[in-house]
Amino acid sequence: MNQSREFDIIIWGASGFTGRLVAEYLFKQYGTSRNLKWAMAGRNQEKLETVRAAIADSSVPIVVADSSDEASIKQMVLRTKVICTTVGPYAIYGSKLVAACVEHKAHYCDLAGEVQWMRQMVDKHQEAAQANGVKIVHSCGFDSIPSDMGVYFIQREAKAQKGQRAKKISMRVVAMRGGLSGGTYASLSKVMEQAQQDKSIYKVLTNPYGLNPADQQEGEDRPDLMSVVFDKTSQSYVGPFIMAGINTKVVRRSNALSNYSYGKDFRYDEATLSGKGFKGKMKGVLAAIPLMFMTAKPKSVLKSIANKLLPKPGEGPDREQRENGFYNLRFYVTLEDGSSAMGKVTGDKDPGYGSTSKMLGETAVCLAVDELPKINGVLTPSVAMGDALLQRLEQSSGLAFSFK
Repeated sequence: MNQSREFDIIIWGASGFTGRLVAEYLFKQYGTSRNLKWAMAGRNQEKLETVRAAIADSSVPIVVADSSDEASIKQMVLRTKVICTTVGPYAIYGSKLVAACVEHKAHYCDLAGEVQWMRQMVDKHQEAAQANGVKIVHSCGFDSIPSDMGVYFIQREAKAQKGQRAKKISMRVVAMRGGLSGGTYASLSKVMEQAQQDKSIYKVLTNPYGLNPADQQEGEDRPDLMSVVFDKTSQSYVGPFIMAGINTKVVRRSNALSNYSYGKDFRYDEATLSGKGFKGKMKGVLAAIPLMFMTAKPKSVLKSIANKLLPKPGEGPDREQRENGFYNLRFYVTLEDGSSAMGKVTGDKDPGYGSTSKMLGETAVCLAVDELPKINGVLTPSVAMGDALLQRLEQSSGLAFSFK
């Protein structure tokens, strides 16, 4: 990597809803000290200046570039060690930026949950990113850091405490409070639209190993849960978890990229815990209704209702909602000898914004300044950064990891 660049990090999309939160977090946490040189970037100088005046001060540099202008993207990439982008849907605005980062040797991190696009980036850039010493890291927010780093942490602790790996892990969302992001919904809509038009995209989305290396897409894991069922693992009713389709694939890619350090027979799944008895079952059914609207077929009646009701890109929960949000994820673990253990990941602030902006900010800092594993390519957070990121998440991002 080029160490002599003007900036450590450029936040691309800093005038948007989430980008602004990441910039605000970096300014609060790191200021503009010599230890971390960072800049805010976007396509509109005036908008960037307005946001900067609201969240920081004039010591934060501004970089102007346009996602449709490859020359300006190249110029931006050449000025920094890390590009941190919040500009989605990534299938529309991300491809040229990833290509520029690979070619001009800048690390990259984003909030992508668009499995079909991530698959494209793996196929297009894996070899060149490896050759150029570049880390391209997708899904560095609520999808998929708590899942990916949670499993990484549990496997590390199981080896340290028990001398064995976890053979099966089932993540259950116990509690969560936070508003849906307009950007997340727009990305999800784009995925559904592309899947309807292109059967190969639908195949990637429905294959549990859709993000694994092309020749390593077999295993015992089943497709993600789509109905409310009684779950023997937690002795409770569980329902679908909207992020499972991304998170489970990221965790499985981590296993494949780490030479199957979790084992070739490792199994992983995710669901939302709804409770025991008839009441638990009904709670699960009610919780699945918003999911039905969000994943409705493009141009359907359900979809047009969802489009009216759900937030638009750039909209999201207010400060009070973000501050009062939280999440609690429980990991039911089966070790190699058949014994059980329990893992837990909790986060302060609402998952989609408050917590996500801190996770993405720390990912960018980690890529810019920390001593990291010597692996490059299109990676997952745990494979790209391992213990260094875990430490940052616990120290600065309001996440807590436990295993017993």
